[in-house]
Amino acid sequence: MSMSARRIRAVVLKELRDARRNRTILVAVAIFPLVFLIQPLVVIFLAPNSSAATLSQRHLLLYMLAIPVLTPSVLAAYSVAGERQQGSLEPMLSTPIRTDEFLLGKALAALLPAVAIAYVVFAIFIACVLLFAQPAIAHAMLRGQDILAQLLLTPLLAGLSIWIGIAISTRSSDARVAQQLSLLASLPVVLLTSLIAFDVIHATNALLLVLGWAQNR
Repeated sequence: MSMSARRIRAVVLKELRDARRNRTILVAVAIFPLVFLIQPLVVIFLAPNSSAATLSQRHLLLYMLAIPVLTPSVLAAYSVAGERQQGSLEPMLSTPIRTDEFLLGKALAALLPAVAIAYVVFAIFIACVLLFAQPAIAHAMLRGQDILAQLLLTPLLAGLSIWIGIAISTRSSDARVAQQLSLLASLPVVLLTSLIAFDVIHATNALLLVLGWAQNR
């Protein structure tokens, strides 16, 4: 039997309504984008034109990939654990909705706002750089390959973070514990993107590291 778009949409809408009422989720969704927007802007605005050559060797835009990693992890971790904590999980599962529809609806409810927020923050970042940064700095920062990587990796990393968060959420009875564990599980990805952004690890070496890890799983 195929999945029902109507039931999935109902789960998505319910999840978004619940998220708007949850103060902890709203604070987390607001704080993470601000932190990872302000820090690179400060670096760029304080950088003199002479540092353009150094910045051109880095991939500072990838630092902002932490936003689609951390933001949806909070939403996804609350998805099932929050229902269980409120006592609404069993009644929902007793309805005609299938488990895969339920989980897909939860995942989409975390993915859509997280990707939208990441793209909006990225657009604000580009606008600020173009309007206020030194021309040489802006040219060194806004390179085509980094912008493309940001656009392509944002939904992929958000999806990875969401499924990790949901997996943790399904095994936890406390929403706060699930959120903490989900954030902890997301930190290696954030660390990797940050190290690439500041040229501590070359992007090619990072790709080889990830491929080697995947082969050993």
